Amino acid sequence: MSIGKDDAVHGRVIGHTHGSVDYTGLADGHVHQCLDVTHPALPTPDGSHVHYTEGYVVFEDGHTHHYRAYSSTAIPVGNGRHVHYYDFYTTEDDGHRHHVQGVDMPAPGDR
Repeated sequence: MSIGKDDAVHGRVIGHTHGSVDYTGLADGHVHQCLDVTHPALPTPDGSHVHYTEGYVVFEDGHTHHYRAYSSTAIPVGNGRHVHYYDFYTTEDDGHRHHVQGVDMPAPGDR
């Protein structure tokens, strides 16, 4: 069975990932763009799942920052799709760090 990006699916879709495009919070007078794709879903005991992600923000103001984080569990958004909330801080570089928070792009599955 092939699942397309716009398909509605009941349950959890094994192996799916999420992407996001966001900006960090302001620190030391600047922001960084954060382009992210998560690792595949990790099941949780309650029947939902989370995603692990790691990477770095786009080079800005002469430096970059790295991050490692887990998402919230799945948040159903209707039509057989879900999103995840993320909230984390980057590494400290150049004497500061940045806060990143938001919601990733919807993916198939309502759990």
